[in-house]
Amino acid sequence: MLHGSVHDGRLWDRVFAALARHHTVVRYDARGHGRSTFPTAPFRYEDDLLAVLDRFGFRSAELVGLSMGGEVALDFTLEHPERVRSLTLIAASASGHEWPRGPETDAYAAALRGSDARRIADLELTVWASLGDRAPGFDLIEPMVRQNAGARAAAEKGHALDPDEDAVGRLDRIGAPTTIVVGDHDHPEIGVIARRLADGIPDARLEVVADSDHYLPLRAPGRLLELLLGRPDDSSVDRRDGRARATTTQRFCAL
Repeated sequence: MLHGSVHDGRLWDRVFAALARHHTVVRYDARGHGRSTFPTAPFRYEDDLLAVLDRFGFRSAELVGLSMGGEVALDFTLEHPERVRSLTLIAASASGHEWPRGPETDAYAAALRGSDARRIADLELTVWASLGDRAPGFDLIEPMVRQNAGARAAAEKGHALDPDEDAVGRLDRIGAPTTIVVGDHDHPEIGVIARRLADGIPDARLEVVADSDHYLPLRAPGRLLELLLGRPDDSSVDRRDGRARATTTQRFCAL
């Protein structure tokens, strides 16, 4: 389970226990996020993911990634197809996709250049958590974002791929079964990327989740569990807020 750029493993809090009833599940804090250490040398998230799989002895895995985590999962699959059994790309970005210029993207870029963690967090919560503080999950979203906003600037990198090797130009090479998930209140460009992925990846399935913005695992955990498990899991999830009632031992890796 791979989180996004201003997140950490808490992104999966409301689906993790229910998934762990049926699967061996690993979530980890990406380098510079959550409990992981800040990078001290050039690195690639794809290499870190490979290290995590090797650490737990997994020959292959089902990858679930949101936003930046989806982008990493996609690039990793193109580099190491033998290590990936399936892909679930949630509100994913994609290497090689050019975002249109606009006030929001310009403000975000300026905040990143200035390493302005407070501004990054404010923009993140305004633009990406568009359903606001009255929708489910905001009690987890806000502290996670504010605690990781500095990491977003410090760990900023472009994917270390040749421009000719960006994912959007090689989607037809993805052989793993792929599900693309997007919330109906997410940023419009995420919807554009979702359709681009669905059109380009052979036999990909596109699912639009109602009443969700970019923070889909915390906004609509019950629906996400249905998609990941292939069936409802009412025995372990309280549909009022998606909290898992069952207790489980989590496998957590901090780099």
